[in-house]
Amino acid sequence: MTETDTVNILIVDDEPRNLAVLESVLDDPGYRLVRAMSGDAALLALMADEFAVLVLDVRMPGMTGFELAQMVKERRKTARIPIIFLSAYYNEDQHVLEGYGTGAVDYLHKPVNPAVLRSKVAVFAELHKKTRQLEMANRQLSDLNESLDQRVRERTRELQESEARLMDASRRKDEFLATLAHELRNPLSPMRNAVHFLKLRGPATQDVQWSSDVIDRQVAAMGRLIDDLMDVSRINQGRIELRRAVVSLDEVLADAVETIQPQIDGSGHKLTVIEPPGRLMVDADRGRLSQVFMNLLSNAAKYTDPGGQIEVRVVSEAGHAVVSFHDSGIGIQSHRLEAVFDMFSQEEPAISRSRGGLGIGLSLTRKLVQLHGGNVTAHSDGPGKGSVFVVRLPLVAATVEPEAPGQDAMPAAAGGALRILVADDNQDAAETMSVLLEVMGHEVRRVHDGEAALDMVTAFDPQLVLLDIGMPKLNGYEACRSIRERDGHAARTLVAVTGWGQPQDLKSSSDAGFDHHLVKPVDIDTLVRLIADRVAAGG
Repeated sequence: MTETDTVNILIVDDEPRNLAVLESVLDDPGYRLVRAMSGDAALLALMADEFAVLVLDVRMPGMTGFELAQMVKERRKTARIPIIFLSAYYNEDQHVLEGYGTGAVDYLHKPVNPAVLRSKVAVFAELHKKTRQLEMANRQLSDLNESLDQRVRERTRELQESEARLMDASRRKDEFLATLAHELRNPLSPMRNAVHFLKLRGPATQDVQWSSDVIDRQVAAMGRLIDDLMDVSRINQGRIELRRAVVSLDEVLADAVETIQPQIDGSGHKLTVIEPPGRLMVDADRGRLSQVFMNLLSNAAKYTDPGGQIEVRVVSEAGHAVVSFHDSGIGIQSHRLEAVFDMFSQEEPAISRSRGGLGIGLSLTRKLVQLHGGNVTAHSDGPGKGSVFVVRLPLVAATVEPEAPGQDAMPAAAGGALRILVADDNQDAAETMSVLLEVMGHEVRRVHDGEAALDMVTAFDPQLVLLDIGMPKLNGYEACRSIRERDGHAARTLVAVTGWGQPQDLKSSSDAGFDHHLVKPVDIDTLVRLIADRVAAGG
């Protein structure tokens, strides 16, 4: 029997003979009997140990049992100890009541019936053991709770640290993507400028024309890949904003078809577009929605073997415009129909992939459609049986007319000559842009740092200044501010030309005093329109 299974019982009597009798009656391996022959000795024992029950003689010299019981009940440590009074003298009712009044749980008369005393003591002993076990269980539970609380605190701290690391990694990823986009756009600019220079030089050999077209298409494809990377990052951070207006769906689809048609023709596909007789109007960002359709058309062309069929159907259904893109391509396995919209998802293993792409187009497409209040789903009867992507968009009231479309087609050059300064630390970018502008008939100067740009503004007095942002000595922002401070209210157009194209970059260029912000590789038609506006404003 362990020490925890043994209970202490205090027996108090001033007669040694009575104590011996009590010890004999209560003899049990589960009890540890502690004797005391006075109230003072009993108090000392109670201070030293914990007891299950106190068997107490009433009549004792010095301190009666009643007085001792009163003191026991007044002490917090001993207040709950059950007391059994033994008495050979006090058998009148008032004495019994006095005993119970001092906190006794029982009152036995001498000579005590041994069986009765053993039974009563056994009840309190068992109750004490159960109480002790319960207290031990409570302590263990408390320790366990504390341990669990500690583990929860530690786990919470680990999760917080992990979240902080993930947020830092996400921030660094976004910064990396922005820097990557900038660095990739820089070499694209001189390539696009050189292509347009070749086209502006007039008739060329068939080989030169073919080479120019190839380079132009690949530069455009690279630009779209870079934009997709940046758009996914912006959407994930909730930093993308739609410029919504009521537009005609057929015009948006026509924009997308015009852009992707060379890819479709290059693969020998046949494209069929089936539209309803009436115009379907949607509240959308025309550029972004066109991007959705371009992604789906490009995806259909990419995953369809040469000479395939692509069909686009547009119908009105229950207040929604439903645009479905059917292809006769490689198809999609049933368990992959939802996964194709996951970031970096590919239908071919990376090592064997022959159709290109980063696996972000469909993910971006879904996010953009959702921003427009719609949804996009994929369907396929299986590998080799083609695919269908369906876009559903809410329609607006038929009575609402779309905004008048802008003039898309622009001449390769605008009438009227300007003095133009090109400042870019990328020698090829500056040279090709300058040559291109000179072929258009403008007088051009070029420099390669911010300080040189300031000096050239004073010496050349340009009407239009194209400033790169990331230049040595003075960056584009600093150069722009300095030019504005020198000019006062002079009518000079300042344009930021940079690989940085996120919303905060546009705000920074506006705050610095730029009139326009062009992202590399610069769209030549956009630049021509900007020059035309400047010429129209009075040169």
